[in-house]
Amino acid sequence: MALLESIDIPLGTEMPSFKLPDTNRRLHSSDALMGKKGLLIAFTCNHCPYAIAVWPRLINLAHYAETIGVQTVAINPNIHPAYPEDSPEEMAKKIKEWEIRFPYLIDETQTVARNFKAQCTPDMYLFSANGGLFYHGRIDDNWQEPQKVKHEELKSALSALAQGREAPSKQLPSIGCSIKWR
Repeated sequence: MALLESIDIPLGTEMPSFKLPDTNRRLHSSDALMGKKGLLIAFTCNHCPYAIAVWPRLINLAHYAETIGVQTVAINPNIHPAYPEDSPEEMAKKIKEWEIRFPYLIDETQTVARNFKAQCTPDMYLFSANGGLFYHGRIDDNWQEPQKVKHEELKSALSALAQGREAPSKQLPSIGCSIKWR
């Protein structure tokens, strides 16, 4: 497990379009996923300790985001024979176990992750409804101990986006396991 940080991507960068299947092989397009105010995209997986630690927070944030007009999608780029815990079958189990109510998609070719320049799991991207990057950073200031979180950066960015305010000037990178590139 190699620890990486998300890379700096200029705010306003246009969201790469994509079309990916869910665990039932139903295709979802980026255009159809976009909410009235924006789209939160989480590159994540089932096995990375960093991703596992923040999944409950991501699920809660997705509920909050939906109430303010932002939709959420998770994308798993770790569909790799060496990581069976991240297989579509295991994803389907996690959707049920964790009660994930937003699409959790399969990036089998890893093309979408490459187009977004995703580096780690989790790697969070928040796009405005016009498709410009609004926030690319961590969920909060304590990935290990949610009870000790003092700053919920992603939630603040979601609120700012929904209220038409400017993007946060300080955006700290996500950290996590490296994507398991083929």
